[in-house]
Amino acid sequence: MNLNKKILLVFFLLLFTTKGESVENPKITLKLKYGEVKIELFKDIAPNHVERILELSKKGKYDGVAFHRVIDGFMAQTGDVQHGNTKNNFNPAMVGTGGSDLPDLKAEFNDVPHERGILSMARSQNPDSANSQFFICFDTHPHLDRQYTVFGKVTSGMEFVDQIKKGAPGSGSVDNPDIIEKITIEK
Repeated sequence: MNLNKKILLVFFLLLFTTKGESVENPKITLKLKYGEVKIELFKDIAPNHVERILELSKKGKYDGVAFHRVIDGFMAQTGDVQHGNTKNNFNPAMVGTGGSDLPDLKAEFNDVPHERGILSMARSQNPDSANSQFFICFDTHPHLDRQYTVFGKVTSGMEFVDQIKKGAPGSGSVDNPDIIEKITIEK
């Protein structure tokens, strides 16, 4: 076999035996009292935010956490693991002001639009202040695009998100709020 044929043979062997580098996006399930919400996380565009959600989920930090701010037609916000855990140190006066004991995250703004079913990180006025709180959009809200880090989307069960108890008009503050019963990381 001449050298050119050997090189060509090696090339094709490598081409067809090398595994691709693409990584499948992780998936989680939010268990609500209304049903299960399946979510795909966008590790490819928001790797640090996805890692944070997965880390806190593995530790059970979101289990029992309230949907403390829910505005009809806009979004349902949750994830205050410091003040919003209804099973441990729930503080209705402080819920929405806390995060985890981990450092805040630098923004990972991207081009995914804030549409129905999108998950995005909540933050203060500082773009690099996202920590543990997130929200799920009920509808399209382009004013949020490239201002908040989108990190996932609901793939099934949005009808259960729609049933989350809504808060007061304007503030969205919820009395006796619904909770995340459990987050499960799918294999």
